[in-house]
Amino acid sequence: MFTGLIEQVGFVKRIEPYGRGRRLAVQAERICSDAKIGDSVSVNGVCLTIVELQRPILAVEAVEESMQRSNLAALQVGEEVNLERSLRLDGRLGGHFVQGHIDGTGILQAIERRAPGYWLRIFTHADLLKFCVEKGSIALDGVSLTVAGLAADRVEVAVIPHTAESTTLAQKKVGAVINIEVDILGKYIYRFIHGQGTNAEGIDLSKLTEWGYSI
Repeated sequence: MFTGLIEQVGFVKRIEPYGRGRRLAVQAERICSDAKIGDSVSVNGVCLTIVELQRPILAVEAVEESMQRSNLAALQVGEEVNLERSLRLDGRLGGHFVQGHIDGTGILQAIERRAPGYWLRIFTHADLLKFCVEKGSIALDGVSLTVAGLAADRVEVAVIPHTAESTTLAQKKVGAVINIEVDILGKYIYRFIHGQGTNAEGIDLSKLTEWGYSI
């Protein structure tokens, strides 16, 4: 579990085949300072396990599923990535609950300089947007952000100067693939209401009345 508050921007040092996935070696001095083999780390929002440590470089392995659902397959040596260590239970919770399980990707349609920060517009699928609400939470490349605008085919977010300076988002080019994780609460609520994939009948006004609610 993560918060979406990026701790460090790291650099991809090596990329090696790993079955149908890849092993990534990332230079990350701060993350490596107290990391251990077996720890979880978010790389561009993808929860991965540290399998090797040669400080200040850590290695993680991404399986085929992670590669297919995220932008990890497009990473190149020398590219920067957003990094966050897993949440400590004795720490403050900034951002929002981020699992590190990417729901899908989007395409950066526009990045506008809106002083003092930036405005990003990202095209993505309706299957993801149905879980989003204005002023709700969303994680883009592992960064916890607030949904500032919604349309049928896109989501828009505002990026404050600190986030722009501390992550890779403001450096992205139009056409870049962005990892998206929608708010887990939205997914649970949607499933509960619609009863998809379960024996539930879903909820409507008649069902609420039957349960004793006044409409």
